[in-house]
Amino acid sequence: MTRKDSSGGTPATVALTRANIAFTPHPYEHDASAVSFGLEAADALGVSPARVFKTLLADVDGALVVAIVPVAGSLDLKALAVAVSGKKAKMADPTLAERKTGYVVGGISPVGQKSRLRTVLDTSAAEFDTVFVSGGRRGFDIELAPGDLVTVTGATLAGIGRA
Repeated sequence: MTRKDSSGGTPATVALTRANIAFTPHPYEHDASAVSFGLEAADALGVSPARVFKTLLADVDGALVVAIVPVAGSLDLKALAVAVSGKKAKMADPTLAERKTGYVVGGISPVGQKSRLRTVLDTSAAEFDTVFVSGGRRGFDIELAPGDLVTVTGATLAGIGRA
C-alpha cells in the first residue's frame, strides 16, 4: 500500500492522508452508460465484487446512516436498523445523500464526507486484507485495510449485506 499526498486529491484521499492511513488509489475509465457503478469498478480493476464495497445512505428513524456493503449484493434495511438500534430504515433521497456527503451518487465515498454520519460496515469486509471503496468520484476507487476503514469512518461492523 502506498500513501499518496493529498494535493489534487478528493476529500477522501485528503482525509486518509491526514489520518496517516495507507491506501492505494485505483483510477479507472468510467463508462457513463454503466448500470452498476460498483460492478463496473470491480470489472475495471479486475477484482472480485466481494472485495468492492458500495456506500449507501439510509434513513433510520429520521437519521441518516451510512451503510457500506459489497457491490455483489444489496443492503438489508432491517439488519441496518437493528445494527443502529433503530426500528425502520429506508433508502435516503439521493439529493439529500449528495448534499450531506459532498459527493455525487455513484461516487459517494465513506471517507471524507462533509457531515460525519453514523456508519456501519458489513462484516464480510473482515474476510479480506484489503477492500475497495469509492475514492470520491466515479471512476476512482481506493484500496485500504478494513480496520483502517473502520478507524477513519468510526464505523461499527454488522451483518447488513444480502447476497
